[in-house]
Amino acid sequence: MRTRRLAIGGTLLLVLVAVTAIGIGAVALTPGEVITAIAQQFGISVGLPVSGSTSSIVIELRAPRILAAIVVGAALAVAGGAFQSLLRNPLADPYVLGTSSGAALGAALAFLVPISGAAWELGGVQVAAFVGALLSVALVWRIAGIGSGEERIASILLVGYAVASLLAAALSLVMLTSGANLRAIFGFLLGGLDGVSWPRLAAAAIPAVGASLALALRGRPLAAFLLGDEAAKHLGVNVQRERKITIALASLATGAAVALAGLVGFVGLVVPHLVRLMVGPDPRAVLPLSAIGGALLLLIADTLARTIGVPVGVITALIGAPFLLWLLQRARAGYAL
Repeated sequence: MRTRRLAIGGTLLLVLVAVTAIGIGAVALTPGEVITAIAQQFGISVGLPVSGSTSSIVIELRAPRILAAIVVGAALAVAGGAFQSLLRNPLADPYVLGTSSGAALGAALAFLVPISGAAWELGGVQVAAFVGALLSVALVWRIAGIGSGEERIASILLVGYAVASLLAAALSLVMLTSGANLRAIFGFLLGGLDGVSWPRLAAAAIPAVGASLALALRGRPLAAFLLGDEAAKHLGVNVQRERKITIALASLATGAAVALAGLVGFVGLVVPHLVRLMVGPDPRAVLPLSAIGGALLLLIADTLARTIGVPVGVITALIGAPFLLWLLQRARAGYAL
């Protein structure tokens, strides 16, 4: 019942914030104008009709960016929650495990490929980001080993940090050799949703939303992982298969999000942890609520970022880095990881 109330309340708050965010900009719009402009697109008459310029601002300029923030935030939060349940550790997230760095490296390499055209711009970067995310996770898992126990969980996180650092170095090398593409890659790494169009949004939203929904529907095996691999096997879970599926889906969600918004960190770390504090560790409740919370967090961060003129990745880093330090402090004080 508590989970349902939080889901309903969070969804209503998300809609309210989205409508408000659409109205914020160089041309300020009231919530009534925003709702009317959106309703007109579906042939619904709500109040007095708005002008064509107002409708264009809402539908063509601001709505894609707002929806992109919702999709990216939800995908990163769900991926982070899945990684945390799989590894039984609140410090695990796409950013910390190197998944985001792998996706960013793949996308940066895609910028250097001498191919042009709408198909490559809409799909090529995303495919490269997904492959990079998947390869980085595979590398972490391979180096950390395939044993079981707390030692393995700790080693995965340590290897994740090391791989993320290695990928960051490779990314710097790519930037040094990128030439005229340096500005585009640098802007991509800072994270941002400037210039998001409906085609770009659709190309990223399909894999991101699909992977997030698939992860949310896998709450039962993820709940079994919280008890350990042996207990999950006794509950009838195919541990190896479910682990591979979870990693692939989380990597797909991360890759699609990074391809659309660049390197936006800490959403997958902060949101699932806060959700668990409210509803407990069960992924069947954590993942759906994390989707709502991640969408809400990134939407607020992006609205603040475009208001003050900084990349959204800077805002999420200012929120997430102190949160990570707080988690580490709790771990040092005896908090169970």
